[in-house]
Amino acid sequence: MTTSNMDESKLVLGKNTTYDNEYAPSRLQRIERALGRAYIPHLASFNGVDIWRLYEMTYLNLNGLPQVCMGIMKVPANSKYIVESKSLKLYELSFTMTKFESIDDVLDVFCYDLSHLLECEVIVELYPITNEAFKLTKPHGTCLEKAKCDDLVFKDYEYNPKLLEIDEKKVVKKSFYTNLFRSLCPVTSQPDHAVVQIDYEGNKPNYKGILQYLVSLRNHQGFHEQCVELIFSDLMYYLKPKSLTVSAYFTRRGGIDINPVRSTDDIKPLSIRTIRQ
Repeated sequence: MTTSNMDESKLVLGKNTTYDNEYAPSRLQRIERALGRAYIPHLASFNGVDIWRLYEMTYLNLNGLPQVCMGIMKVPANSKYIVESKSLKLYELSFTMTKFESIDDVLDVFCYDLSHLLECEVIVELYPITNEAFKLTKPHGTCLEKAKCDDLVFKDYEYNPKLLEIDEKKVVKKSFYTNLFRSLCPVTSQPDHAVVQIDYEGNKPNYKGILQYLVSLRNHQGFHEQCVELIFSDLMYYLKPKSLTVSAYFTRRGGIDINPVRSTDDIKPLSIRTIRQ
């Protein structure tokens, strides 16, 4: 993905910024999903959601005592827009010196502002810091780099979907993942790291080829959501599975992590948190 069709001058991402002491919804910015999807050669249809986790929510109660909580935000993949991540951080920080009667009031404001910005129903949940929603969870299935690649030599780190191949016409139902995924932010070129989880049913794929393909995206420039949609679309195009779900659990930046999920199925993905998040 490039940013040639994106007006970067209007984005706060990659720029020095000041912080607001009180509630500032004007900090929020949005980006059209179509900008990233335009660079996916064989864009597939899918169901999905983007799960954002917020680790640094804080505000004041009516007595002025600081309160802390953690948040989960879910944005449907069929929304026209995504929220620009740094703008969300600045918006979140603007609650710091603002008084609210209760955490429910914070939730109502947060949910309204994001739904209004993205022109869709955004689900927001806020939790006390003693909660189960943020507990660590291991990825499931086979770890590709531990089980499938001992004899592989990696030299090429440029996007190459032709590495995706069918091994045999034998239907398998497998889950596998890699801890090694890295891509680049299309605005700042900063690295983004993630666990990529694939749940697959179809003709048996070449697992080594899948790992090589995922590694070939090491220098790919794309937002988190676009990276997952590219992977999903390439797997659908080259392997033609019967059923496919691709999930990515990106490491935290600015107190926020982003976890896009794309699937052929109508699923209700869980907010899985991996050890590096």
